[in-house]
Amino acid sequence: MTTLPLHPPRTAATPIDVIAVVTTVATLADARRLACAIVERRLAACAQLSTIESFYVWHEALQNEAEVRVLFKTTRASWPELEAAIVELHPYELPAIHALECAAVHAPYAQWVADNTSG
Repeated sequence: MTTLPLHPPRTAATPIDVIAVVTTVATLADARRLACAIVERRLAACAQLSTIESFYVWHEALQNEAEVRVLFKTTRASWPELEAAIVELHPYELPAIHALECAAVHAPYAQWVADNTSG
């Protein structure tokens, strides 16, 4: 069986649209599980975890919780599948999921991100 590349080879004239996708979860264990699953599926080249403190309104009450932010580095082409996978795997009823455009990315790093994602 021959495996065909998902993308044509990229050249200097072919920009790589790198995005950062962010979500939050309640525990480090949930963050690690989500990060591993997403990177293993090659929907993101890497994931970074950081502890944060969040304030938000939920069910008409102010909440103040420790959370873990998960930041995925991926390509714009991977966004639809990545978003769907986060929704599938996320423990929250309503997960915050947002993508941030990276205005400028070191070209060799952008290539690494592209080479390590399936989108």
